[in-house]
Amino acid sequence: MTHWLLPEGICDVLPFEAQHIEDLRRAFLDLYRSYGYELVMPPLVEYLDSLLTGVGAELDLRTFKFVDQLSGRMLGARADMTAQAARIDAHILNRSTVTRLCYAGTVLHTRPAHALAVREPLQVGAELFGSSALTADFEIQTLALASLRAAGLAQLHIDFGHTGIVRTVLSPVPSLLFEPLAAALTSKDNATLEVLAKQLDADVRDRLLALARLCGGQEVLAEARRQFKAIPSIGAALDELEQMAQRCEADHIGFDLARLDGYQYYTGANFAVYGPGSAGALLRGGRYDHVGKAFGRQRPATGFSTDLRELVAAKHLERVDEPQRERIVAPAVQDPALDAMVSQLRQQGKVVIADLGGQAHAALGTHRLECSGGSWRVVAQHQKD
Repeated sequence: MTHWLLPEGICDVLPFEAQHIEDLRRAFLDLYRSYGYELVMPPLVEYLDSLLTGVGAELDLRTFKFVDQLSGRMLGARADMTAQAARIDAHILNRSTVTRLCYAGTVLHTRPAHALAVREPLQVGAELFGSSALTADFEIQTLALASLRAAGLAQLHIDFGHTGIVRTVLSPVPSLLFEPLAAALTSKDNATLEVLAKQLDADVRDRLLALARLCGGQEVLAEARRQFKAIPSIGAALDELEQMAQRCEADHIGFDLARLDGYQYYTGANFAVYGPGSAGALLRGGRYDHVGKAFGRQRPATGFSTDLRELVAAKHLERVDEPQRERIVAPAVQDPALDAMVSQLRQQGKVVIADLGGQAHAALGTHRLECSGGSWRVVAQHQKD
């Protein structure tokens, strides 16, 4: 067996891509700070019962589990950082006012989220605790789109859903039928859905089949109001979605009222953002008011997260872009004036590479430091034929 091979779905991040990921991480955290979000750094591993509190079965399956050699208790490597932020809000900060938290760090998955995903995403996100007002949802939605635009992504499409609608329609479904019906809804397999729905009462069947068709543009909301006019809770949920869509600044807006992503996690309005040619959603977010309850202190909560590695991949960056950045080569000579010049340039944010006496470093530079008349100056590298 070749010793340097990595596990499937685990890969190195090489200099070109790593630099772009780091640039995005810094830009995102600076953006969140400008909105008043405070940075937290949760641990990579936690006791399993804490790590998986309130997150649902899907995340449980994606979490690596192992035994702590010190305590004998089960540990988990985090597969998502949102619940950790909720734990920090509930038990460590313990504030009564609105709390805004952000984070950036590696998470680990037992299985990739989709066919092209890695199992070691670099997750970044923002969470807002302590407000059930729609203005909190607006803020999170606005910040999510601002994040993707800060990454240089355009033509963004946002899909809205509402877990409250799905929960209401599926609440009368027998437990044995729930999983196959949920799978058919998620995959938009209407043929299977119709076969399974025959086992339900007529009213439940009609609502379920109507829900499956509610995917599209603004007309979806009007059709949903017609189909579910007798259910006040669904009407209230549709009001929320309509207001969110009116405030949304995405390039394209859609609705998928049958979406079951995060069904056990989200409690209200949620959204997914897509870009041209993206393999899946670039970013997901929504309201999850019940997670804090699992930690003994229920607080309204809404937020979003994304994977920086997927965002960089979505930009289809070309490696030829990197040499275009200014890179200054300093010659291998001892001169205090040269050392002072190099120090000054680096403090200005310039990249200065020390020539170690050969041609390897000189070939990497776009500019060089040259002494003329007893002073050092930056000049463009001469191109050789």
